[in-house]
Amino acid sequence: MIILRLSRLKARLRRYAVLMLIGIVASTSALAMRVSPMVSELTTSGAGAVARIEVGNVSSVPLPFETRITRIDFDENGVLQETPADEDFLVFPPQGLVAASGRQMVRVQWVGKPDIPTSQAYYVWVRQLPVETNPQKIEGTEAAVAINVLYTMKSLVVVAPPGAKPQVEVASAQPQMIVPPTPEIDPALKSATQPEDKPAPMPGLQVVVTNKGNRYALMSGAKWAVSATGADGKPFERTYGQEELSQVVGVGYVAPAGGKRTFSLPTGVVLDPAKPVSIRFLR
Repeated sequence: MIILRLSRLKARLRRYAVLMLIGIVASTSALAMRVSPMVSELTTSGAGAVARIEVGNVSSVPLPFETRITRIDFDENGVLQETPADEDFLVFPPQGLVAASGRQMVRVQWVGKPDIPTSQAYYVWVRQLPVETNPQKIEGTEAAVAINVLYTMKSLVVVAPPGAKPQVEVASAQPQMIVPPTPEIDPALKSATQPEDKPAPMPGLQVVVTNKGNRYALMSGAKWAVSATGADGKPFERTYGQEELSQVVGVGYVAPAGGKRTFSLPTGVVLDPAKPVSIRFLR
């Protein structure tokens, strides 16, 4: 069992806050924006139930944007599931136009149930809109000859009841051949004729963890100390640091109240499946 500190959880979330490529439209210059903070921790009532997210425009033309909110969950295989949840928050303004080199503050207030039993995680989407704001282009005096990329920034908002804590346990750790993770690519950007290169299986561990607490946990927020026995009978000892874990488990988000995740951990050597495997989480 391990209780991960809030400060460490927030640090890992900041590291993995998402910048997603959403679309491509014709234009002569790229609009650019920044969103801060990338992670907000809210309570269910009082002053702590409000987050303030700043949308910054770092381009030389006005930036139109809109917001929306989705609740996020992961299945035990780590597949992200998003559900529309705008009704849980009051967002003001829901749309805006940020002046060139300007900033716009967006107020996000929790208006959901004040007595939620466990923490809940959401993405606040800030989406750049494909609205032309350059007068020269609108009047047709400037040709559109380049490509403009529209971006969506996702700011993570977690709402938790007072005193909520994670309680993570290892349900199982089984030696087996695993397939290392590959970078995620927007399907819209993949070439239809480009063959997919699948990495070869390698020796590793399939680790199942559960979170019995009432607050989410991030498994990349701690070191993993693994003890086992190799197929050659030699002891296997290895400690996985946070940087290495971030490559193989990502953020490692585990939902509260019985949330379960399965992670594949490379070991580099074949382990004996008949011998016990011990995994400890270190701060």
